[in-house]
Amino acid sequence: MNKSSFCMKILSIVCVTLFLALTPALAQEAEGSSATENVVIPESNPINVDELERIVPVPTQFGFMPAASSRMERIISFHDDLMIWILGGIVAVVLGLLLYVSFRYRKKKNPTPSSTTHNVLIEIIWTAIPVLILIVIALPSFKMLYYLERVEDPEMTVKVTGYQWYWGYEYMDHGNFSFLSYMIPDDEIDYSKGQKRLLSTDNPVVLPIDTNIRFLITAADVIHSFTVPPFGFKKDAVPGRLSETWVKIDKPGVYYGQCSEICGTGHAFMPIEIHAVTKEEFEQWVLFAQEEFAFYDGEYGLNGPISIAYNNLQLEGVR
Repeated sequence: MNKSSFCMKILSIVCVTLFLALTPALAQEAEGSSATENVVIPESNPINVDELERIVPVPTQFGFMPAASSRMERIISFHDDLMIWILGGIVAVVLGLLLYVSFRYRKKKNPTPSSTTHNVLIEIIWTAIPVLILIVIALPSFKMLYYLERVEDPEMTVKVTGYQWYWGYEYMDHGNFSFLSYMIPDDEIDYSKGQKRLLSTDNPVVLPIDTNIRFLITAADVIHSFTVPPFGFKKDAVPGRLSETWVKIDKPGVYYGQCSEICGTGHAFMPIEIHAVTKEEFEQWVLFAQEEFAFYDGEYGLNGPISIAYNNLQLEGVR
């Protein structure tokens, strides 16, 4: 075999190998491109808010808001099934002792007070009983705290940034688009659409149900707190730090929260509005949002020069 024929055989083997290696990738890319071409992008927001139940606090409400996640269900169960009974028992015992002592050792009944200063048995009892109570509380508490803090197999991630006095959201797994969310002023509230004073926002967050959602939470100026009671989380947003929490929403609905850390004069006016929808509705909304919020997308993100300039205009009342 001469040198030229040997080189030709080597070249043929290399070409065949490259062809076999690239064919699946090219086919997959072609399928992806054809699938993309067949996707219909909604021209308007596909979420019908009127079909969603709005979970809001009501006047004279007593107790927790209805749970919308397994997190909140565990918190309510811990409170109602354990803490209420322990606290009620402590109140009953202490009140009983106070009433007994007030009656038994009143001046008329006991004119000569006892001069006893120490009692070993009583001191052991009033030390041991609180320790046992704390152990009974601590064991389920540690188990629940581990469950609340553990982010297991997140299916999507949303970055939340607190500003004075509004929120920014970035969908990191869905094209990395982002937007800002401001409270709707009182004079612009449309009650016919179900909007709520001090709670409704111009750009609500949309999330899918039955999905492990991870939140990465930070702040750009002062400390805020991202709090949504029906989901069972309250997480501080600290400048320069990235906090983490998660939720798995059980049912569709409109859920509200607010900043729970005093952050300045506008602290009461930075609500959180979340629309929980089915996975299919969420995918349709993502297609719409990628076009609607393309202004914020790209390399700059929420903290880039374009967004900062837009934020300044918002603060000056220019929208």
